[in-house]
Amino acid sequence: MELADRYVITSNRESGFGRYDVILKPRKKEDDAFILEFKVHDPDDEKTLQDTVEAALKQIEDMNYKSVLMEEGICEDRIRKYGFGFEGKRVLIG
Repeated sequence: MELADRYVITSNRESGFGRYDVILKPRKKEDDAFILEFKVHDPDDEKTLQDTVEAALKQIEDMNYKSVLMEEGICEDRIRKYGFGFEGKRVLIG
């Protein structure tokens, strides 16, 4: 499915206090926005892949990545946040 007609897709740009991985900003006000953060599981930092996903979600909040969307008038309740944890071929999304 092609998303370019529904979303402006940006990656690795500054927002809040850091750089997000991917943001999908809706072209239509009725669509939700998405923030995607990707992390590779590091057993020195996280015990499980779920911990990696939680670290990705925490980074989205701690770094205030939603600010770039809110500055453009997108309400916080229309912003969906997803953390992706990778470990080899395994992927967990939360």
